[in-house]
Amino acid sequence: MEPYFESNDKQFELYKGDAADCLNNIGGKCDMIFADPPYFLSRGYSSKINGEWKSFEKGEWDRVTSLEKINAFNRRWLSACRNVLKESGTIWVCGTYHNIFSVATCLVELGFKVLNIIVWQKSDAKPTLSRNYFNFTTEYLVWARYDEKTTHYFNCDLMEQLNGGARMGDVWRIPFVSAWEMRQGQHPTQKPLRLLHRIILSSTRDGETIIDPFAGSCTTGIAANLLGRNYIGIDQSKEFLDLGIKRKHEIENEEVAAVFLKKMSENPEEVMVMVNHARPDLRKKMIEKGICYLRAGDSKGSLLVTPGFERLQYVLLHTNGENCQLFKLKTRGHFQIWTRETLQQYGFEPRSSSYYVVLHFDATRPIAMKKNTDLHEDKYTFKAKIRPLSDFMGIK
Repeated sequence: MEPYFESNDKQFELYKGDAADCLNNIGGKCDMIFADPPYFLSRGYSSKINGEWKSFEKGEWDRVTSLEKINAFNRRWLSACRNVLKESGTIWVCGTYHNIFSVATCLVELGFKVLNIIVWQKSDAKPTLSRNYFNFTTEYLVWARYDEKTTHYFNCDLMEQLNGGARMGDVWRIPFVSAWEMRQGQHPTQKPLRLLHRIILSSTRDGETIIDPFAGSCTTGIAANLLGRNYIGIDQSKEFLDLGIKRKHEIENEEVAAVFLKKMSENPEEVMVMVNHARPDLRKKMIEKGICYLRAGDSKGSLLVTPGFERLQYVLLHTNGENCQLFKLKTRGHFQIWTRETLQQYGFEPRSSSYYVVLHFDATRPIAMKKNTDLHEDKYTFKAKIRPLSDFMGIK
């Protein structure tokens, strides 16, 4: 098959046509498949709900049909996916209750082993118009490997790091698509880059290949290339493939790519790190005592609590931006207010304030940082600040 588009860097390849037909004619094997198939929600008309007109139409490809046809459709494209997936590979499939049960059943019938059902809870979901239901705030992702016996790849350590050292659960609170990822246009069922960021990091290695049989505007491909993976996308729509090409060209600008990578790695619920400068002798004593302290309040005596403090779980001590050491707090989001006199009882000699924020950390188990971060910020190098854990743990 001749590709509809192939990027100059050979990492972004598109095919136009039916998903199953294209999959059956693509040579080679992939390491992961991400599929966002039709949910079969479109009804071809609009309805008036609670005084508002609501369209349920996304396109002929999403038109409501019978359960028998849904099952036959899913069985056909999933069979083709099995032919191009390495035995060590995994497949992710999105859905709602309209299609996900059919997908899961077909996966099992075809010999896949279902690993997890991930619940994607949209943290900024809009209210459901009809008052006949609970509010719809979630979609589901079935994650499965090739078969029952073959070992699959899962970067559990990285997922734990992004989750503050605890095992990541199967409920993910991730916001919906943001304006910055729709600058070239929008697909009606576009997925957020933040969602694909987590999926790709969890189940692929740098340099591996991902296939998306329902590419749409190629969100999977944008996330894949930003994370150093190769991408093959398939879609029937020239309009959406052309949108995907525009998005690929957009991230060929290194500055834009850096902004996108930073934004898609952000997690509004990510664990945070207190970054605190201390002179060498003070840093040594803080580590001996397992106590980090910083001045409480401003010049007027007010206590200022920065947003994200409730997610604080680590402290990073440094001197002038160097000699960085990372430790885990004993209690997440917990701090105490001590007087100068109390700190003096522990052998410290504070001078700049009457009251201090005190963080207790486990000094016996320093945590190795997997990302070199420059903490030199001119005069701001010496200012305590809260930063996300991913700034120090690396993401690839």
